[in-house]
Amino acid sequence: MDSWLLWLIVAVILGVGEMFTVTFYLVAFAGGALLAGGVAAAGGDPLLQGGVFLVSSAALLTALRPLARKRMPPQLRTGTAALTGRPATVVERIANHEGVGAVKLEGEIWTARSYLEDEVYEAGTRVEVVEIRGATALVMQ
Repeated sequence: MDSWLLWLIVAVILGVGEMFTVTFYLVAFAGGALLAGGVAAAGGDPLLQGGVFLVSSAALLTALRPLARKRMPPQLRTGTAALTGRPATVVERIANHEGVGAVKLEGEIWTARSYLEDEVYEAGTRVEVVEIRGATALVMQ
């Protein structure tokens, strides 16, 4: 079997692998395999083919991956991690030293404490969720 055909098969396998992973990692190696296949078709020796594969794959990886990562959507936060940074309204006075406090967050009532130990928030105050610890929202203004 001709070496250019082997490089083409490798490129197709890597390209299919990229479709399943969508990491923009394998596509650089698929491009390198295509370029090495071109060298093989032009009559280049195996050492040159391997060099072209390595150098072009590295160049494509360093050039394409940062561009692709910029265009990828941000990581989707779920669960309590999605509540961090959200606004909430104090529905029961928050005072850590008294052990009281509740906020309305995303339509639900949550036990709340001030993120800063000495801060007190009165009912009706708008706050921001800094952290969720267990079933308690730590908030600050």
